Amino acid sequence: MWEQILPGLRIKLLMTVVLGVIYPLAMTGLSQLLFPNKANGSLITQSDKVIGSELIGQNFTKPEYFHPRPSAAGIGYDAANSAGSNFGPTNQKLIDRVKASIEQVRKENPDYAGPIPADLVTASASGLDPHLSPDSARVQSARVAKTRGVSVERVNQLVSQFTEGPTLGLLGEPRVNVLKLNLALDQQRKQN
Repeated sequence: MWEQILPGLRIKLLMTVVLGVIYPLAMTGLSQLLFPNKANGSLITQSDKVIGSELIGQNFTKPEYFHPRPSAAGIGYDAANSAGSNFGPTNQKLIDRVKASIEQVRKENPDYAGPIPADLVTASASGLDPHLSPDSARVQSARVAKTRGVSVERVNQLVSQFTEGPTLGLLGEPRVNVLKLNLALDQQRKQN
C-alpha cells in the first residue's frame, strides 16, 4: 500500500513547491525586471509621495477638478469593495441613482445644456474605473475653467492632450485618466 501512496505524496510535495513557491517567485521577479511600474500597481508619485494609481479611480469633489464617474465600490472608490451594483436596467434603485447623478451633474455644471454621456452617471463594472470619456470631461470643462480662472479652450486642450486612444488602436473607446488630467491642471497652476 505504501508503495502506491508514497509516489503520490512525493509528487504532491514537489508540485506544491514548484507551483506554489518557485513559479510565483519567478513570475514576480520577471515582472519586476521587465515591467516594474505595472508590477507595482502603476503608482503615480509626486515628491516621493504616492498620490494614486493610474488603475484605480479617486473621488474628486472640489469644483476645480474633473469629477470621475460614480463608483459602486463602497464610499469613494474603495478597492476592498470592488464590484458593480449588478442592478438591471429596470431596477428602481438604479433608476433613482442615475436620476440623482443627472441632477448632480446639471447642478455642478450649469453652463452645460447638452446631453449627458452615460459614463458620467453610471458606475463601471468594477466600480473603480479611473477613466472618463472625452465627452464626459468636456461636460465639466466650463466649470473647471471658471473655477481655475483659465479659458475653456485651454482646459479642452488638456482634455485632448490626455485623451488615450483605444488599446492597440482597436480595443475599447478613447478615454481620459481623471487623476492624470487633474494633476496636469495642478501643474499648470504652479507654472503660472
